[in-house]
This record gives sequence, structure tokens and C-alpha cells, in this order.
Amino acid sequence: MTAWQNMDDWAARNIPFVFLVDFEQRKPVAVPLADAASEGIWFSTPGIRNVDPAPAATHFFFKKAPIGYEEYHRGFRIVADHIHAGNSFLLNYTCPTPVSTNLSLRQIFHSAVAKYRILFRNEFVCFSPETFIGISGNRIVTRPMKGTIDASLPDARARILNDFKETAEHNTIVDLLRNDLNRIARRVKVEKFRYLDRLETSGKPLLQVSSEISGELPHNWPSAFSALLKNLLPAGSVSGAPKAKTLEIIRQAERGPRGYYTGIFGVCNGRQVEAAVLIRFIEQTETGLLYRSGGGITCFSDPEKEYREMTDKVYLPIPTLATKPA
Repeated sequence: MTAWQNMDDWAARNIPFVFLVDFEQRKPVAVPLADAASEGIWFSTPGIRNVDPAPAATHFFFKKAPIGYEEYHRGFRIVADHIHAGNSFLLNYTCPTPVSTNLSLRQIFHSAVAKYRILFRNEFVCFSPETFIGISGNRIVTRPMKGTIDASLPDARARILNDFKETAEHNTIVDLLRNDLNRIARRVKVEKFRYLDRLETSGKPLLQVSSEISGELPHNWPSAFSALLKNLLPAGSVSGAPKAKTLEIIRQAERGPRGYYTGIFGVCNGRQVEAAVLIRFIEQTETGLLYRSGGGITCFSDPEKEYREMTDKVYLPIPTLATKPA
């Protein structure tokens, strides 16, 4: 059976499993929870994990070499032209940044402080703060993140919450996710709107803006679990609106597939599901480590500010370790 079929079968039969879906939805993975470790899949979510903490390194270095502003602006210009032509209202534009560190992907996984963590077959590590979906019984919630600011800036909280561009961007994503949930659930409502999370990083503390949207699923949702995911993918916060046309523009601007970056991973354990958006993502490539990051572009976006946000999101969430020069 395919990974999608396994998800439906195992969810219906109450067999716990781990799942991943790439951004393009070409390489879904589903593995029984009992086999995850032997398959090289280590993970941690708020409610379940399959690995004990390992001793962390006492010192580390982390160096990033972002693409130049001109290269960033080439893709940004493609996005901006489409937005001004009315083809998209909001698009999440992302770029890869080469990074170097003395830590292995496994050490990063064990040392990172994040709501969701996964190490996948030593191919990539992700330490994500963003909930894709959570399901408990028949209740489903999603918590999109949109809006980031350096928490050390004066009046950072007020600045991000009162920023016109960031507010419009967040409103668009909340509306998109509410519509997505309406495709699979009833009684959809916004439970919490534009609350702040503080993220401690090896570079600087960040504030991120989130909202919480909930709905009620039909009782038989486990037997149609793959359809539930497909109706919500790709995650609105890392794609844009309107979704179908925006995905076409992303392919033009980014020049290559994202793979598992900005896809999802999660655990289905009976009628409980915890799943994250695969952001804050480092992958091993033939030429070294790449850290992928980005941000939402609207008609109000300042390219220099967006470039800074993209580079600010390149960090390790390991605030307790001492750093040493690269």
C-alpha cells in the first residue's frame, strides 16, 4: 500500500504511526511508531517522543552565509510583480542559506529547544515552533504563525502587533486557514487571535505572532485521515493566498522544489494527532548544510526588511550553550 493508504488503514485500526509529507506532496512517509527509531526517525512533540535527551555539546559555533541581497531581490521582484498584478495577495517566499557548525544534525536535534523536533534519517533536522494541526477526539485546532520581530527592539511587542503590513498578512492567513478547516470540519471558529510567543535563539530572541482556529471533525475522520491532510496541504502560512495560483508563483520565484522543508510531520496515536509545519529546517546536501527560511510577501512589503527577516530566522534554538568563534 502507499503511504497515504497506510495512514488511513493505521488510523482506522488505532495503530500509532509517524508521518511526513513534503511541500510538493510527492514523497509522503508513514511508519508505525514502534518502527520509527529503527527507520532513523527521531522526534519530539509536546505529547509524545521516541528518544531520550542525549548529552549536549558544551560549546558550539554556528555561522551563516546568506545569499546576497541582489539574488534575494531577483525572486522577490517576481513575487512582487505577481502580487501587484492581482495574482496573489500573500506569498511565502523562501531561500536557502549555507551554514556551518561543529554540531552534527543529531547533536542539533538533541540540543535544540523547540515545541516540535525531528531528525529524519540524518537527512535533515527541524526544530519547529509552529503547529500544523492538533486533534483530540473530534476537535481539531491549527495555530498559524505569521509575523516575526527581534524581541530586543524597543517596544517590540507593540511594534509587531501594530504593524500594518504584518497585521494584514496575519489576517489573510487566518482567513485562509479558517476556510481550509471549513472543508473538513464544522463549527469552525477563531479561538485566539494574534497572540505572541517568545523564541530564544543562539542569535537573538524573537517574538512570533500566532492565532488559534478550531473545528469539529466527523466521528469517522481516522478512516479518511489522508484526505483530511490533503485538504489542508500545503500549510497556508508557508504558501499563501489564493493557494493554487500562489503555488505556481512560488515555483517561478524559488527555482526548485522545497522537498520536506515547509511540509509537515506528526504523530497519529489513536484519536490524538500532533503535527507541525517543517520550518526552522537544516538539511544535509552534497555541498554542505543548508538552512531554509523565508517570510510572507504582500503589496506592503519592503524588500530590505523582508531580507533581514529571512536572515534573522537562520538560527539554532540552543540558548544555554556557550558559543565559540567559527
